[in-house]
Amino acid sequence: MRREFDVAVEAARAAGGVLLEGLGRAGEVRYKGEVDLVTEIDEASERLLKERLLGAFPGYGLLAEESGQIAGKRDVRWVVDPLDGTVNFAHGLPVFAVSIALQRGREVVLGVVYDPVRDELFAARRGEGATLNGEPMSTSSNSELIRALVATGFPYDRTEMPEALELFGRFAARTRGMRRLGSSALDLCYVACGRLDGYYERGIWAWDVAAGALILEEAGGRVTDYRGGTLDLEGREIVASNGPLHDAMLEVTRGFSGAQRISRST
Repeated sequence: MRREFDVAVEAARAAGGVLLEGLGRAGEVRYKGEVDLVTEIDEASERLLKERLLGAFPGYGLLAEESGQIAGKRDVRWVVDPLDGTVNFAHGLPVFAVSIALQRGREVVLGVVYDPVRDELFAARRGEGATLNGEPMSTSSNSELIRALVATGFPYDRTEMPEALELFGRFAARTRGMRRLGSSALDLCYVACGRLDGYYERGIWAWDVAAGALILEEAGGRVTDYRGGTLDLEGREIVASNGPLHDAMLEVTRGFSGAQRISRST
């Protein structure tokens, strides 16, 4: 995977340059939902990533946030978010990133998340540990939820907001503090390097978390669904932690699992 890794890093940095150039002038903004939006810069970054990644590996597939699925000739695909944190970006808030993962079959084997504002490159290859700007990194050792700083996100579907707020309230009562940064990829990477202790969210997509989840695992953390099952990139929910806090976080999220809600309604 050395060549794939090098190409992913170069592509992430190049796309990050596109984002920096566009910061403060997002251009045309289109809405994909009531509050879910896409900017011209999202699309420019995605075009660059497709050209770089598929140009280097034409037989691979690609799943990208804006253009969807491109089938490949092999059971390998890039999973790409050209601008994770679009709402932040559109408001000029400098908290966003480029996220690139490589998936073989159902396993993510490579992840790169680049924050161009801070020039921070988080990266991992399965079985080889995780790095921040080339230096090894690891999660916090905190084992008490009351001493934890935990991040989350809120759903674009407003009908799901009451339940999300209830879960947020339960975590707020059990932790040192809660944060809503607006970038799932950075939330995961911040848990990986110890800036956060945990992160959870429902309504995420594969491109939001594929790279960051691998980076966190390789840094010593743990990722599951709300009930503690194996993370499914298509499952739309994630609980991520430094490891020692995971069971305590699951005690809070289990009753809010999408699968659990379906079970209760049948």
